[in-house]
Amino acid sequence: MSSENKVASLPITGMTCAACANRIGKGLNKVEGVEESNVNFALEKATIQYDPERADVADFKKKVEDLGYEVKTEKQEFDITGMTCAACSSRIEKVLNKQEGVTEANVNLALERATVEYIPDIIDTKDIIQKVDSLGYGATIKEGNEQTDQRESFYEKQKRTFILSLILSLPLLWSMVSHFEFTSFIYLPEALMNPWVQMALATPVQFIIGRQFYVGAYKALKNKSANMDVLVALGTSAAYFYSVYLSIESIGRTEGMVELYFETSAILITLILLGKLFEAKAKGRSSEAIKKLMGLQAKTALVIRDGEEKTIALEEVVEGDILVVKPGEKIPVDGEIIEGRTAIDESMITGESVPVDKTVGDAVIGATLNKNGSLKMKARKVGKDTALAQIIKVVEEAQGSKAPIQRLADYISGIFVPIVVVIAILTFIVWIVWIEPGNVGEAIEKLIAVLVIACPCALGLATPTSIMAGSGRAAEYGILFKGGEHLETTHRITTVLLDKTGTVTNGQPVLTDVLVEDSIDETTFLSYVGAVEKSSEHPLAQAIVEGIEEKGLPLADAQHFEAIPGYGVRAEIEGDSIQIGTRNLMKQNGVDIQHVLSEMEGLEKQGKTAMLVAINGKYVGMLAVADTIKDTSESAISRLKEMGLEVVMITGDNQRTAEAIGSEAGVDRVIAEVLPEDKANEVLKLQEEGKVVAMVGDGINDAPALAVADIGMAIGTGTDVAMEAADITLIRGDLNSIADSIFMSKKTIKNIKQNLFWAFAYNTLGIPIAAIGLLAPWVAGAAMAFSSVSVVLNSLRLQRIKL
Repeated sequence: MSSENKVASLPITGMTCAACANRIGKGLNKVEGVEESNVNFALEKATIQYDPERADVADFKKKVEDLGYEVKTEKQEFDITGMTCAACSSRIEKVLNKQEGVTEANVNLALERATVEYIPDIIDTKDIIQKVDSLGYGATIKEGNEQTDQRESFYEKQKRTFILSLILSLPLLWSMVSHFEFTSFIYLPEALMNPWVQMALATPVQFIIGRQFYVGAYKALKNKSANMDVLVALGTSAAYFYSVYLSIESIGRTEGMVELYFETSAILITLILLGKLFEAKAKGRSSEAIKKLMGLQAKTALVIRDGEEKTIALEEVVEGDILVVKPGEKIPVDGEIIEGRTAIDESMITGESVPVDKTVGDAVIGATLNKNGSLKMKARKVGKDTALAQIIKVVEEAQGSKAPIQRLADYISGIFVPIVVVIAILTFIVWIVWIEPGNVGEAIEKLIAVLVIACPCALGLATPTSIMAGSGRAAEYGILFKGGEHLETTHRITTVLLDKTGTVTNGQPVLTDVLVEDSIDETTFLSYVGAVEKSSEHPLAQAIVEGIEEKGLPLADAQHFEAIPGYGVRAEIEGDSIQIGTRNLMKQNGVDIQHVLSEMEGLEKQGKTAMLVAINGKYVGMLAVADTIKDTSESAISRLKEMGLEVVMITGDNQRTAEAIGSEAGVDRVIAEVLPEDKANEVLKLQEEGKVVAMVGDGINDAPALAVADIGMAIGTGTDVAMEAADITLIRGDLNSIADSIFMSKKTIKNIKQNLFWAFAYNTLGIPIAAIGLLAPWVAGAAMAFSSVSVVLNSLRLQRIKL
């Protein structure tokens, strides 16, 4: 083995036999740069000897995935400290992505967080933390609300620092303001004009309070990059040290007043600190959605243990515990009612304001509110497995992710500072050589103004703050975007493909029609039918029995029950022979049904399943069962069409039933008789027509179609299965959530574009204005400080959107 070669160990999942291992080994050996590979089926691991100049771990991972297997990775979130602008986050992200064993790293400036996916056999969290530390920043594994506490602590520290800086800078501001002709009436103490007094006031601001900028600039330059701290340190240092030089030069001079720039450096630092203070406060507000969701949790639970009721902390509840929930209390965890009946307000999870009736056997969701009945429930999911915990996880991941639109801003931020430094130097040269030859003071002022006005913070915050605010607000309405890229793509949807069962319809058949002949009264008819169907396990039979029981009718006793596959059922009641089923069953038993066939066909055209009933060989009536559409489906589909979207329904039902449901719901087109495994092909066909397709299903049976679609939407109760299957989870079982998600996407993307426009415009216009001398350094500092705040405040408008 060459001393230059390296060895990588990859954990591989998905292998089912030794043949799989051999296949992967052969595939890896074909990768350029691989000297030798050995795949161990028992250990589920590949050991690869390779030339690092010609190949890397990313190549091996791609090859394994191309072969249909997976390299086992882990994902970890880190809280990052020390970032001051987009150049910092861009630098950390680039370096982490270059680390061997890191498959993807994403650094979010607004959340001050890094999400890293890595191969644990190659690199671990300690290595990642050490790498971030070596760049001059801090990294800790994210745990609970620790970052929120750190943010609040940082905010308080920054506030104290700003107040001290303000106190020291105000006398300098007083002296500066008094220089103008229109403010000459303002009294100015002689002492404030003394260079040494000004130096005494400015020095602690420059080197004690402003130390953070020097440290940040040193770390950035050490790592061969540049950030906002470099601009601030350069600009304020130029003003401060030039003033020191002029102060020393003025010793012994008696004529004329020396024009100093101590106030420029001190006031700039104070204004920048003020801007950072406002920014920190606003950024804290942009993650309010997470705080609200966390605040929904109950703090304690009343549990029955050893026959006694005792109150314990929510964290101590374990799966299988029996809990007591009193009226007005929050449901502690996800579970099942074992005693009691009540109405539960689930609006905090689903966004649906109407309380839901619950009784024994029904599932309940943690953090929802028990309105009026006392309950006993069994805990089924606790801790991180509850629906609320899963929702919080999805929202956090979405807020920490990047939208594709952010790439341009990240790229520009990464190269922006060096370009600005060059522009500032050129500005200084032009002023001192051509515009005002020899006037160092004027040239330095213009250099400082250019350096300070050009901070790229607003660019770095433009996208993540909008994503945070938009996805957080959507979550409050029960719409969970899985990532920033999905939030961006959703607004481009042109076609919505709806699965029928459980999406457009309620997903459960119900008894819809009862048609009885004059020879029998309806009560007796239903009593007989209910008695026979009660013995059947068929879903349609259960729907009939439930419909009859809801009418409060008593059921007769049936004997000699027999199910006839493909035809129906028969039984005896008090000596009478009862047959319920299809035309063919009636024909077999010689029952005359000619006079009701047209009526039966009419029901079937409506998408209903009609069943004929005969007693002792004579037709007595007919029942119809159907999966009815949801109350809101028709209006929701109409709303989608008003938005200019094509609405298509897809189902495995026969064409006639599907068209009946589609007509009632108001869809544009129906695709029927499609097997679950073929739904993905139908999505592909629509995409080949140039359409951007959103597939809406239950997130389990429709998983292949959800994965293939441009956007997969799972309608359901927010289960972890549905969330994994789709790009967006619509917790409410209401199709209006589809239009709401598109609306939120459009609003968020519009907000991002506004932020990027103003951030670009600010820098594009600000730099030349500063360079030609129309912007005083302190004005440039104020403008820079408030540009970031304005971007964050614009993003926060998304938190007030109403659907």
